[in-house]
Amino acid sequence: MQKTTKRLYLIPVLSKALDILELLQAENQPMTLEAVHRQTRISKTTVYRVLKTFVHRGYIAQAQDGTYRQVTRPTKMRFGFGSQSADMPFSVEVTESLKEAAANVGVDLVILDNCYDAATAIRNAEEFVRSRVDLVIEFQVEQEVAPVIADKIAAAKIPMIAIDIPHPHATYFGVDNYRVGFEAGEALAAHSVKNWGGKVDWVIGLDLPEAGQLVQSRITGAFEGVRGTIPDIPVECFVRIDCRGMRDKSKKLVSDFLQRHPKDRHILIAASNDTSALGAVDAVRQAGREKHVAILGQDCIAEAVAEMHSERSPLIGSVSHETSSYGPSLIHLGLSLLRGQHVPPYNYVDHKMVLRDTAKV
Repeated sequence: MQKTTKRLYLIPVLSKALDILELLQAENQPMTLEAVHRQTRISKTTVYRVLKTFVHRGYIAQAQDGTYRQVTRPTKMRFGFGSQSADMPFSVEVTESLKEAAANVGVDLVILDNCYDAATAIRNAEEFVRSRVDLVIEFQVEQEVAPVIADKIAAAKIPMIAIDIPHPHATYFGVDNYRVGFEAGEALAAHSVKNWGGKVDWVIGLDLPEAGQLVQSRITGAFEGVRGTIPDIPVECFVRIDCRGMRDKSKKLVSDFLQRHPKDRHILIAASNDTSALGAVDAVRQAGREKHVAILGQDCIAEAVAEMHSERSPLIGSVSHETSSYGPSLIHLGLSLLRGQHVPPYNYVDHKMVLRDTAKV
């Protein structure tokens, strides 16, 4: 009688990963990569990659001295995300980045739309508390209600990350607002020097006072960036206009300004975001004054990049806040907070200047 051998359907790399995890469980103490390699006889490269994967997924922890240890595997994490507004392109890009990053690491994401409205943001915070999420990522524009939202989340002992707008008790995540504004101002001044011989009649900041002083520092920085290149502009030529980051309001207020100053030929506009920058573009184009105005935005949304390449567009550039990096960075930051790891109070994202000559459509 012929003897048959039962076929085993094994995945070699998975078997090795489980050998490493079981070793850490059996030892029940921190181990170096070298020790794991020596005891399992698995290649050091494979051991390194498996350990890093387990750390990323929360099965093991890595100490500052480089050693690894098993941790109790938590239940699946649930993060609450209060998005700024489904009507704001930058907010939509952040949301999509976060959804993808959460799915990649197995985090459940509960998304509620703050609708660019303070009362809605408060109700959403209350819903996160009722839902007992493990962590809240808050993206809302009203600095005035930030303490109200933060108090509700903190009272429930839920860690919170605040995007762009600081909230009490929360870890900050976003751009360095003053720095991105300063670089925008420098780019506007360089445009004036190159195209207008350094002449400037007005420097307008399309502001967002509701967001608080930190976001307002984008305009403060822009004004300082212009002054650094063209220092003799009179202080009364610097004007801040509250457009609330909205396109229609920006269009109306910039139109009003242009009508009041029909003969001025050298106007620089620094916008707090691309949405208000596009509103300014609408106003300038309607007035037929594209040659007299240079606009620079923030966020580098797709519509702004396309606008830069429109014929005679006054939009000369935008500062990219690199939204594709938001999701992975926010998820990593949230998991670090929940694991009790040290996290800096302010976490700045990378940014880069995108000008008409370098922008891609």
